[in-house]
Amino acid sequence: MKNRTGVYPGSFDPLTNGHLDIIRRASKLFDKLIVAVLVNSSKKPFFSMEERAEMIRKCTKDLKNVEVEIFSGLLVDFVNEKKAQAIVKGLRAVSDYEYELQMAMLNKHIDKNIETIFLMADIENSFLSSSIVKEVATGGGNIAGLVPDEIIDDITTKLSKNNKKK
Repeated sequence: MKNRTGVYPGSFDPLTNGHLDIIRRASKLFDKLIVAVLVNSSKKPFFSMEERAEMIRKCTKDLKNVEVEIFSGLLVDFVNEKKAQAIVKGLRAVSDYEYELQMAMLNKHIDKNIETIFLMADIENSFLSSSIVKEVATGGGNIAGLVPDEIIDDITTKLSKNNKKK
């Protein structure tokens, strides 16, 4: 039987409970799920690529079929390099769907063999984004319940270091 591999790409800056929920659910659909931390040139990252990957590893250590990798370049090339069959994307709202549908169609245009699977966000995570987490944390708000407990200290420590530099 062929091993089924999925790739869940994102900037994960930082990982949220919504991301972790998608990872957990997608890990049940594939023999191997690769969480692919990508360079997003349109965003100014709060955490380095390595910090983001390490936070994801910390939060997924109990998921034996989940691997975390860093990549840049075209997602389709990464998916092919990893011999994956599908891209996994989480959707929170109609606005996500419109953008992700365009990306899925572009990826399909580049390589007709790659499928995109959409997983709907659980209702409790439908408002959640990394940007919101950074905004709340920067404003001194409580991020418990927005991000996995394992990385709250990582986020607050990084924030306090950044604030001391200013």
